[in-house]
Amino acid sequence: MMFKDRQEAGELLAQKLRKIIKGEDFVTVTLLRGGIVLGKRISDYYGIPLLPLSVKKIGAPLNPELAIGAVTFDKTSYFDKDLIGHLRVDEDYIERLLEIKSKEALMLHQQFKDKISLKDKKVIIVDDGIATGTTAICASIYTRKQGAKRIILATPVIGKDTFTNIKKYFDRVVFLKIVDNFMSVSQFYKNFPQITDRDVLNFLL
Repeated sequence: MMFKDRQEAGELLAQKLRKIIKGEDFVTVTLLRGGIVLGKRISDYYGIPLLPLSVKKIGAPLNPELAIGAVTFDKTSYFDKDLIGHLRVDEDYIERLLEIKSKEALMLHQQFKDKISLKDKKVIIVDDGIATGTTAICASIYTRKQGAKRIILATPVIGKDTFTNIKKYFDRVVFLKIVDNFMSVSQFYKNFPQITDRDVLNFLL
C-alpha cells in the first residue's frame, strides 16, 4: 500500500479508529511536524481537541539519521540503551545532544503551545509513519507523565520489528500497514512534501 499523500493517509487512519474513538475524553496528540496533517484530519473527523507535541530525535554520532533517543520540549526523554551500548556512545555526547535537541524542541513548542490538559484523557498519539519508534515512545512517556489514562498510537505505517519493540509503551497500536523493510517514511507516500512552521500554524487555525 502506498498513500497518495498525508491527507489520504489521515482519512484512512481516521476511519480505522472508528471502533476506538467513542464517547468523550479523547485528545489527539500529533507529533510535529509530519504528524500534524494526519492529526488534524482525525481531530476534525471526531470533533476532538488537537494538541501539537514537539519531540526531537537524537541521532547517533556518525549517523544522525539513526535514532538513539528522543526528547520533548520539557526534557522528557527516551533512549535506546541497547543501541547506545552497541554503538558505544559516550555520556558526554548524549548530554550535549540532549541539551541541544531539547532547546530545539522548546523553540518549536513556543510557536504552537496549547493549554489542553491531558489529565485523565484518552490520548491518540499520531505520526505519519513509525520507523524506529523513539519519538513515539518519548511522546508516550510525556503524555503518561501528564496524567493520560489511556495512550493509543495511530500511524499509517510501522516496521514489524519496531511494532514488536514499542507496543509495550502503549495501550494499543493502530496501523494501516506493517512492513519488514522500513527504510524511510517517505517511501510509503507518492507525495511527501516537507511540513513548514507556517503549514503547522495553518492547520491549527
